[in-house]
Amino acid sequence: MGCSTCAVNDKGSPGGCQNKGHCSSGTCNKLNSYDWFSVKEIKDPLFYDYVEISYKKGSRKSFVKNPTDASTGDLVVVDVGNGYDTGRISLSGELVRLQMKKKNFTEDRVMSHVVRLANERDMEKLHEARNSEKNTLIKARAIARTLDIDLKIGDVEYRGDKRKATFYFTSEGRVDFRELVRAYAKEFKVKIEMRQIGSRQESAKIGGVGSCGRELCCSTWLSDFKSVTSIAVRYQNLSINQAKLSGQCGRLKCCLNYELDVYVEAVRKFPEKSDELLTKYGKAVLVKTDIFKNLMHYSYLTAKGRSVPIALAPERVEKILKMNKRGDHPEELRDREQIRQEAALAEIDFADDVTGVIELPKEQKRRKKRRPKRRPNAKNKRPNSNNPKAKEASGGGTQNSGKNKSKSSRTKSRPNRGPKNQNSKNKNQNQNKPNKDK
Repeated sequence: MGCSTCAVNDKGSPGGCQNKGHCSSGTCNKLNSYDWFSVKEIKDPLFYDYVEISYKKGSRKSFVKNPTDASTGDLVVVDVGNGYDTGRISLSGELVRLQMKKKNFTEDRVMSHVVRLANERDMEKLHEARNSEKNTLIKARAIARTLDIDLKIGDVEYRGDKRKATFYFTSEGRVDFRELVRAYAKEFKVKIEMRQIGSRQESAKIGGVGSCGRELCCSTWLSDFKSVTSIAVRYQNLSINQAKLSGQCGRLKCCLNYELDVYVEAVRKFPEKSDELLTKYGKAVLVKTDIFKNLMHYSYLTAKGRSVPIALAPERVEKILKMNKRGDHPEELRDREQIRQEAALAEIDFADDVTGVIELPKEQKRRKKRRPKRRPNAKNKRPNSNNPKAKEASGGGTQNSGKNKSKSSRTKSRPNRGPKNQNSKNKNQNQNKPNKDK
């Protein structure tokens, strides 16, 4: 996700800060609030002792006490009780009070505090911890598979001092991972913490690009996850297609709730219990409701199935429902005024040319008469020697003619099968026999 200060390179593609989620302006950080006090370089008159710390480029945040002079954007060392962690201050001043009030986080729950600003050694150690997380994740998944434990390791986070590692996993039910923790502690030589998260939290940690072409809402600005049900799909008249309606987490997309309130208010204008209408022509069934055009489409039930849908206004549907409650049945779904309007529109003869521009008629091209081809008579005329087709027809001067000749000669030279051939063979045998009388 790029900000306005990222600009573009020579090829036209966005340059970006190349920090993958945490830039100096704060717009690339995950779930980050805009600290306009620090950007405008305005001194906050209402100083607040607590600050918001962002760990691992915004994937995890917490509120800590700040007895030092560190401000927004500084990399600090935080005392967490049994060690220290390194993070960046993402929010400070009076805005932290509002953020804590929004998340129902009281000051009594704050257990950590800022020790000092991070030096080069702290930054190097943090960089080593972040680089080793990928290999740790691969090994952790392999160990879980060998132990045949039904869980999925989604992310691994090392603490700044590399003495503790937190494994985030997802599972359908409760998992007994005591044996897994022993295997991890033996393999990685650090303190192990297992934390189970949901599929939406997993996609927020991993990140990605949605079908809309933008980064996932859960990994950029969406902090609370409301339940999304199939009722939101039905209110918006969307086709129930699991592939299109589900996000990268495998659940229904969170954006289905964004416009749900507008659809709920629009549906209230349509009459309730209007699935069937009774007329003298027959029973009509509701096919679909067009919220944008404010129309309801009905079709008659016939022996062959359904008829062509007829569009009705909600007022007309409500009127027919009142008639059906009284026991009356209208002749048709449409009233007489609607039929007259449709007939009047059908009778209107629109002019071909309403612009006043004169159009010249198209010129018709004369077609040339084709002369019949003259075929030379083989009896009267000889074929032309220069014409190759004539040579082929006459059978001379081409390879095919030679082949035809050879075939005809072969057929002539072959002896006829029959009694004559047998007599000739007997004659030859009698000639070769010696004469006994001589």
